[in-house]
Formats: sequence, structure tokens, C-alpha cells
Amino acid sequence: MIMAEVRSTMDTHNHERPAWLTAGWIEPRLVVVTLMALIAGSLLERAGASQVLVTAVAVIAYLTGGWFGTVGAIRGLRDRRIDVDMLMILAALGAAVVGAWVEGATLLFLFSLSNVLQDYAIGRSRKAITGLFKLYPEQATVVRNGTKSVVGLDALRVGDLVLIQPGERIPVDGVVTDGRSSVDQSPITGESIPVDKLPGDTVFAGTLNKQGVLDVQVTALASESTLSRIVHMVEQANENKAQTERFLDKFEERYAVAILGFIALLIVVPPLLFGADFGDNFYRAMVVMTVASPCALAISVPASFIAAIASAARSGVLFKGGAYLEQLADIKAVAFDKTGTLTAGEPAVTDIVPLNGMDRADILAIAGAVEARSEHPLAKAITDAADPEAVARIAVTDFEAVPGQGLHAVADGQEVWIGSPQAMAAQLHVPADVHAETLRLEQDGKTVVGITWGGKWRGLIALADQLRPEAKRAVDAMRSRGLTTVMLTGDNPRVADLIAKQVGIDAVHAGLLPQDKAAVIESLRVQYGPVAMVGDGINDAPALAVADLGVAMGAAGTDVALETADLVLMGDKVERLATAIDLSRLARRVVWQNIIFSLSVMIGLIIAAFTIGLALPLGVLGHEGSTVIVVTNGLVQLLLLPTLKSARAGKRAAA
Repeated sequence: MIMAEVRSTMDTHNHERPAWLTAGWIEPRLVVVTLMALIAGSLLERAGASQVLVTAVAVIAYLTGGWFGTVGAIRGLRDRRIDVDMLMILAALGAAVVGAWVEGATLLFLFSLSNVLQDYAIGRSRKAITGLFKLYPEQATVVRNGTKSVVGLDALRVGDLVLIQPGERIPVDGVVTDGRSSVDQSPITGESIPVDKLPGDTVFAGTLNKQGVLDVQVTALASESTLSRIVHMVEQANENKAQTERFLDKFEERYAVAILGFIALLIVVPPLLFGADFGDNFYRAMVVMTVASPCALAISVPASFIAAIASAARSGVLFKGGAYLEQLADIKAVAFDKTGTLTAGEPAVTDIVPLNGMDRADILAIAGAVEARSEHPLAKAITDAADPEAVARIAVTDFEAVPGQGLHAVADGQEVWIGSPQAMAAQLHVPADVHAETLRLEQDGKTVVGITWGGKWRGLIALADQLRPEAKRAVDAMRSRGLTTVMLTGDNPRVADLIAKQVGIDAVHAGLLPQDKAAVIESLRVQYGPVAMVGDGINDAPALAVADLGVAMGAAGTDVALETADLVLMGDKVERLATAIDLSRLARRVVWQNIIFSLSVMIGLIIAAFTIGLALPLGVLGHEGSTVIVVTNGLVQLLLLPTLKSARAGKRAAA
């Protein structure tokens, strides 16, 4: 176990202790004490002070510099594991045995300093996530029985009415019951532009109310909010290690044992067989044990993945673990669900065809007035398209929904029928021109609604599920990255083909049930290789589970999507998948940069120890320096630079 992991574990167990009792507070101060003792000991030795005093100062340097390393080594032994901490402590003790206590103390100082710097760098990545908790206000204004009161978040209950003023953070997930405003919900969805909120709209804890006063009904406790689940998920993601990381964990354990065996032979064999000086040989063995320790190699992968996961989460992209971050870089094909993923998932009016002298506005007004009384899925789209004032002027009576035929009512004293022309044919004659126009619209993948008023056909209204504005950009982004795109849908082939042509999908599978989608994913894997499935996380659950990587979008506030997918796009922007792919590929490059660099430094230092008699302090400096470099490389490339880039993009969008 590397020191950063030891301290992280200790702080986890001691999270209820005061800050000054935690490892994160204590170790940096012990490093300072170690440095002071190291300097004092060197000065005393040069000044000819008594050996007792010099030794006492050396003991202080060893105790303060080696405390956390010793704790880590003991824990490793309890787990029956020999690790880097053990190698460092043994090397420092070995240096003291041959009288090179200054070198040993220098080793412990640099080792501890390196781990403090590692902890700081990795802590920056972790704080990018845990810092989201700071978005919670400490209190909320609740209205109960007409009385306002300020209470702590723990006192809020589901169903409470919370009053949120402009400039305040929204304390809980809820639904707007009154008021209008724009809300900055970038911590949840990654959207840089504030989103308008009206009565009936959902709001999330931690988001910022920008303008108007909002009354919000609580739908989830603070501890169960979307923001809390996001933070918890990303913290847990670190436990789901990538394949490369798991391999290096096993390699580190076996390698450490092998190094100890090699060092034992190096100490014993040269003096016995070749007459080498025991002291010089022992010192060289300690140098080799120090520089051969795989600190940089061990930390190179987790440090990079932690930074990448944190960076993604700040953009509204949640990876369930490093394994999925690594896996995304291997994807060869992406399967998209149609409804709700490439399309908005809600029908909208696309065409209005007037008949018999009726104009478009009047057709919509009559249809809207009647449809306002209907619960049919298409009714809302028609009423939304109509002018509310024109609808209000039409008197509707005797409304009836006739199964298999449509809606029947009396509007402004005239009989009205609304429904599909085919269904209405049972009651009314369908003229040839109406039939031809209906076929034309249906061939474009649209649903057609006919309207008769006063015994005459007055018009046709066509509706269709609308493409998301970013759908084509998202598909183009996949193809530009060398990925095959496929669309899976339960819709009919005609509609599916039309959508596919509009966005540039490579292959289409239509008329599928949820279980059929899972079977198609299996066949795509055989044909192309690893497959990602992008859906809404509900009716696509079987396909998401079977795919090599399940991606749920629009998942803010959706428990099913948060649980079933491996990668979650919190907003409704499917194009963010391209950002996630770029990040995963960058993470892989950074990991291999770190692995190659750390191995090169380690091999170079080992060669120097055998060929030019590398001094222990220089060996420690090179060893620990490489560790700090790989951690910093991951932090800068995967977290800091993407964050700056995202901030600049947000400013440009706002401008």
C-alpha cells in the first residue's frame, strides 16, 4: 500500500476527529520536523558535538520521518503483504546500521515529503468532487401552515414547501409550485447556461437560483438528493479499479517480495564469494532497494484515473469507476436508442394542412379547444401549438372520447370529430385528396390527425418526435472518432430509417422489444468488438446491462439510470459522450506516459547504483521526484487543463 492510500484510509476512519488529529494535518508538520532535525544533526556533526547528541537528533529525524511509513508497513504485514512502505523503512534502517544515518534520514524526509505532495495532488482531484457538498446551504426557509421559518436541512421533510430567494442555493430536490426564474444547474448537469424554471419543473439541490423567487415542494431529503448520490457514486468509483490498476496492484506485491529476496542475496553473496567489503556492499544494497521500489509505478494509474473521474463529474459525466473509464477507450461501436436519446421523446406539431377554406390558426384553435379535454399523448402537443387566447374563445360541449374512432364534441355549436383519418372513416367519408395528403405525411414518418367541423373536413395536423438539436453533432462526433454508429428502436422501420438518415447513423435495427435490443448488442459485439449502449436507463435496461459499457443520459433525478448504467450523462446532451470518450482516451495516454516514465527512471537509477555508485540521497531524490512528477502529470492533464478549457467555453457560451 502506498503512503497516500494509508493516509486516506486513516483519515476515513478518523473523519469525526478534530483536524489536528488527522494524518493530513500531522504528516506535513512531521516532514518539517524531520527536515529541521536533519539540518541540526548535520550541523552538530560538523561542529564536533558529542555523538550522543548527534544520535539523539538522528533518532528524532527517523521517528518523525518514518512514522507514517512504519504505520503503512505494519498494516501491510497484517494483511500479509510486503509493499513500498516496508522497502523504504528497511532501506533507512539499513543505512543507519552502516553509520549512514544522514542518508537514511534524508531518505525518510524525501519519502515523506513526496507522499505529502502526492496527497495534495490527489486531494485536489478528490476535492473537485467532495467540494460539491459545499454547494448545500446550511439552512432553508420553509413555509408550514402559512408561517415562514428558517430550519436546518435535516429538519426538512418530503412535501414541505421551501421558499428560495434570488441568489440562494436550492437546498433540496423538488418541484416548482409557484414562481419563475432561471437556475444555474451546472453542478448537476454541466450546463453552462442557466435553465428557465416554471411551475411543474424539477430543481436540484446545490443549484443556484439566479433571478425570481421560487416556491419549491420537497421531493427528496437532503441526504437522498441527486447531488448527494453523485458525490457518493464518484467516491465509490475509486473502489472499482481499472484492469491496468488491478494488474499493477498484484505486480507491486510480488515485485516487492522479489526485491527483498534479491537484496538479501546482494548483501550476502558478494562478501562471501568475491570478498567485497561488507559495509560498502550493504550500503549499495540499500540504494538498490530504495531506487527499485515501484512507488511511481504504483501511483501512476490510480492518480490519473482519480483526476479523470473528478474532471468528468464536474462536467456532468459520471463514471462508476476506473474500470469503465478505461473500457470506454476500447469501444468500437455505439448503439443509440432512438426515443429520448436521439429524439426529444415528445411529439410536436410539424405540419398543418388547411382544407375547405379554414386557415391554420383556426384549425389549431378548434383542435386545441377539444384536445384540452383529452388525455391522449398527442393532445398536449396540439394544445401547446395552439394560441391560448384563440382556444379560450371557443365554447366546447358534449365532449366524448370514442374508442377506436377519435374525439367527438360540439365546438361553437358545430359538431367536431378529431382523430386519425383511418379511424374516422368509420363515421365519415374520407375524400381522395385527404387520403393522399395523409399518405404523404405518413411516408415522412409522421402521425396524422384529421379535423372535421360542421360536417366538412377542415384540416390535417401532422406530429412527430423531434430530433434533439445536438443529435447529428453527437453522431458525427462518434464517426469522426472512428466508431460505428447503430440505432436501436421499437418504432417502425420507416420512421427509424428517416431518423437515421437525418443524423447519419450507419445501421438501423427497428421494431425491437427491450429483450431484442439486448440480443442485437450481442451480435454487434461479434461484428465490431466492444459496444457502448446509450439509452434512458429505463426501458433500455436489458441492453444497458448486456453492453460492454452502458450509458444513461438525462439521468439527473432518475434513480434507475443512476443504478443501471456504467456511465451517466446527467444532462440531456448526448454529445457529451464524445467528451467522455476523449477524456478516456486521454487518461489512457497519460497512464502509459506515467508507466513508461516511472519504469525508465527506476531502471536508470538501478543501473546507476551498480555502475557509478549512486549515493542514497540522490537515489531517493530521483525515486521520489519521479513519483511526484507522475501524480502531477495526471492532475494537470486530466483535471486542471480540462477544467480551464470548460470554464473558457462556458464564458464564451454566456457571452
